[in-house]
Amino acid sequence: MMEQEKKKGPVVLGLAAFGLAAVLVLALAGGRRSAAVTASAVLEEPAQAAIGRTVIPLGKAVGIKLFSDGVLVVGLSPVETESGASCPGRDCGLKTGDVITHINGGEVDTIEEVQSLVAQSGDEPLTIQAVRGQRQLQLTAAAVENSKGVWQLGVWLRDSMAGIGTMTFYDPDSGVFGALGHGINDVDTSMLMPLESGSIMPASVTEVKRGASGDPGELHGQFDLTRDLGTLYANTNLGIFGQMPQETVGSAVDPVEVAGRDQVVTGPATILSNIRRDEVEEFDIEIVRLYPGGDGTRSMMIQVTDPELLSAAGGIVQGMSGSPILQNGRLVGAVTHVLINDPTRGYGILAENMLKQATGS
Repeated sequence: MMEQEKKKGPVVLGLAAFGLAAVLVLALAGGRRSAAVTASAVLEEPAQAAIGRTVIPLGKAVGIKLFSDGVLVVGLSPVETESGASCPGRDCGLKTGDVITHINGGEVDTIEEVQSLVAQSGDEPLTIQAVRGQRQLQLTAAAVENSKGVWQLGVWLRDSMAGIGTMTFYDPDSGVFGALGHGINDVDTSMLMPLESGSIMPASVTEVKRGASGDPGELHGQFDLTRDLGTLYANTNLGIFGQMPQETVGSAVDPVEVAGRDQVVTGPATILSNIRRDEVEEFDIEIVRLYPGGDGTRSMMIQVTDPELLSAAGGIVQGMSGSPILQNGRLVGAVTHVLINDPTRGYGILAENMLKQATGS
């Protein structure tokens, strides 16, 4: 039997916790999924109309749930048996960050599937296929029986993640949306979670934990796991992308042009963000610096100047990741990071980068 781990998430933007007691990362129970895919983080991109240069800026907080393609190894530990400690997972060559995709030739996508196969096999050797970076591995391991009579490999696994994030844009022509401005990474390995399936759900922000120097804040909220607004097709380093119907977005906000890099300047700008219930508000910021290179998610440094946002949240908090940045009537970017020692400042990705990632161009 495999152990299932639930730990608190990292301190920089990512997904914010939801509900009263839930933390950033958890293995979701219940029904899963549909399409069979490869072990990459990108599903088949939509075949509809190409995404245009004019999109609807959103700023709406949503619940996000993601199920992995395969199961991610997030830790290895000894199994206490009657004859002493044993670690068959480590001994067979598994490492933290590996993605187990098959056992004994059969595809595995959930912790429960792995647990069942390990229990059925007892001490018989298991053939494990895994992905490590770009490499395909085939390993052999035999479970051991712990002191309580349960067969284990001594491997901690994760198969899903959930939390609150912010939607950046929606393209009415193709039905494609972009959110977060960075990928969803596992909190223990920092690896991009390989996407098997995922969706977004309506959310309501119930509380804001204010940020302070050395203690980034976060949005707390609730969302309905039973109702999906749209589906994800990609989890990438530059954001998550999916599709949803036009009626979900409504017509309250007019489309705007996506700015090219040369149209973004230092100076006043605004962000759209959802820090109260389901209300999207516009707050003043300053783009204080532009970066020509970097990792793509830190193309600009921004400073929150709006007194209301500073009072309510202390600046940028977890869960605001993906908040669209507007300047001179154009969508120029999205919030991606907060500075741990100064929550009034953070980084943003260029909207152009997100748009290129969404289209695969």
